[in-house]
Amino acid sequence: MASTPARERHVWLVRHGETEWARLGRHTGRTDIALTEKGRDQARALGRRLAGHLFGLVLTSPLSRAADTATIAGYGDVAVAEVDLMEWDYGALEGRTTAEIRGDFANWTIWRGPWPAAETVEQVGRRADRIVARLRGADLDGDVLVFAHGHLLRVLAARWLGLPPDSGGLFELSTATLSILSWEREAPSIELWNEGCHLA
Repeated sequence: MASTPARERHVWLVRHGETEWARLGRHTGRTDIALTEKGRDQARALGRRLAGHLFGLVLTSPLSRAADTATIAGYGDVAVAEVDLMEWDYGALEGRTTAEIRGDFANWTIWRGPWPAAETVEQVGRRADRIVARLRGADLDGDVLVFAHGHLLRVLAARWLGLPPDSGGLFELSTATLSILSWEREAPSIELWNEGCHLA
C-alpha cells in the first residue's frame, strides 16, 4: 500500500485520563501514577469516540497512565511505546503544585522556569522535534494516533506549528481530551483542540 503524503496525514493526540495527581494539580512527570476510576471511565469514552477511524500508526508514552489509556480505549495491542513521548521531567518540582513551587520561585511557570534538576523547555522542545519528524515521515500510511501527557503534547503542538517550545503555554489541555494536528494547504495547522464532548 502506498504511503500517505505527510500533508494529507492527520495526527490525533490524546491526553491520558485522570490521575489523582492530575486532579490535584500536582506536576506529574516521570512518577508512574495510575489512572483513577474516573480516568479509566474517560479512557473507555475515548475508545467510543475513536471507534471506526483507521490509524496507520499508534504511539504511546511508556508511562502507565498513557499506556493504560491506550489499552482501555482499545489500542493496547497495536500501540508502540515511544520514550520521547514521556512527560516533562520536572526534577525537583515533581509532585508539587504551582502554588507550592511559587513559594520558592515567585511568579514561576513551567514555561519560564527555573527548572531545578529538571528538563528545560528547550530540551522538551528537542524531544518534540524528533516526534514531529517521525509523524511527518514518508514511510507512514494513514493517520497517526498518539497517547501522551499534557505539557509534552502542548510543546508538540507548538513545534508542529513551528512556534517556540514555550508557546505550548498558549494551548490549554485537559485530561482525556482529543486534539488533531493537520494541514491548511502547505502550512501545518490545528484542526481540533481539547475536545471533550465524549466525556459529557
